[in-house]
Amino acid sequence: MDTTALRGAYEKFFEVAAAPDLGEAADGGWNADQVLAHVLSVDAMTTAVALGVVAGVRPSFDNRVCLDTANLDRIIAGHSGRAELIAHVRAQADTLCDVAGRLGEDAAAVLVPALLMSGDVLLLDQPVPLAGLVDGLAENHVPVHTRQLADLRGGGTTGHQEG
Repeated sequence: MDTTALRGAYEKFFEVAAAPDLGEAADGGWNADQVLAHVLSVDAMTTAVALGVVAGVRPSFDNRVCLDTANLDRIIAGHSGRAELIAHVRAQADTLCDVAGRLGEDAAAVLVPALLMSGDVLLLDQPVPLAGLVDGLAENHVPVHTRQLADLRGGGTTGHQEG
């Protein structure tokens, strides 16, 4: 798979994530650390699904654990601060891009049962090609969370959840 677009989306994400003035969401939504933890969780799950496909397993993708605040808090607590959390997200994004970049056409075409939520809203409940999961990160997921982080600058206006 070509991961050029995904790597580009992550670079923009990390530029925004490094801003020193990321505050709390005025609407009670996710703060910057929660967004970072969510992206880390989604990337780890996507990597696991891709590796499962390569191993011959037929994994599924269910992002509900990636939205769970207890899971996000656990991820955040495992880091000494935002800089360490960003470094971990960057490393996980690199791992995902490396794994996806090694997928052959057959593996990329494998249908993966997918359940995608955004908050309490069901976005998708059907099989999608593994390539569709990866490409969806570049086309939608990472840019949405980049905007979400940008909205948190200087105290922020929105920290709404996104899947």
